[in-house]
Amino acid sequence: MASNSSIEWTETTWNPVTGCDRVAAGCDHCYALTLAKRLKAMGQEKYQNDGDPRTSGPGFGVTLHPASLDEPRRWRTPKVVFVNSMSDLFHAKVPLSFVRDVFDVMRETPQHTYQVLTKRATRVAKIADRLDWPENVWMGVSVESFDAVDRIDRLRSVPAATRFLSCEPLLSALPGLDLREIHWVIVGGESGHGARPMLAEWATEIRDQCAEAGVAYFFKQTGTVLARQWGATGKGHDAKEWPFSLPREYPQSPAARRETARSVS
Repeated sequence: MASNSSIEWTETTWNPVTGCDRVAAGCDHCYALTLAKRLKAMGQEKYQNDGDPRTSGPGFGVTLHPASLDEPRRWRTPKVVFVNSMSDLFHAKVPLSFVRDVFDVMRETPQHTYQVLTKRATRVAKIADRLDWPENVWMGVSVESFDAVDRIDRLRSVPAATRFLSCEPLLSALPGLDLREIHWVIVGGESGHGARPMLAEWATEIRDQCAEAGVAYFFKQTGTVLARQWGATGKGHDAKEWPFSLPREYPQSPAARRETARSVS
């Protein structure tokens, strides 16, 4: 069954793969790693395979779940689906054949919109021409700091109809972003124990760059540190508690973008 998601920019999650390994600064306080440990202790079947303790942890070893592939076919209503909220579809341990299986399901269920997010932009670019990219797949890369902006160029080489950036947890300013052929940018601060701060000006600078480039901007949350500074509760996800406007926009569909391009020409 589909699970309702607490992630503000999606509706539900689908995990035909679970488990991952930390590869960048944005992974340091990975929520999925912490959750996997808890799910293993609860006896959840998907989370009984441990990962390397240096990069992963209990219940977080990369594991394929072929039985989960057909889940979206059984959903009765169209959904916006975050693919592998508990993993990374483009992890090196996920065979190309299984990535293709996931893409087959996405292509054969066009009523759903699928959001695929990775930190492994190099692998996406490397195997992109061996995948059949349906229009209902949004492909994104994490850009948590200026050190990760090279992932954007790799994303641009991927023939996805909709491309997006997830700047969460935002760990540095991102001046001068090249947003050509990018359709959506998510921004958010880190939450939980040991959360690193996000400065408000980092978020507003990206907002302004998106506005100038005509790219949809979605502010997810302030994160724990900025929430305290703003007097917001918890993770700072309630827009009513923010002292100034930070939009929650979504990208146009590929069909709508084509229509806009035709009307302009």
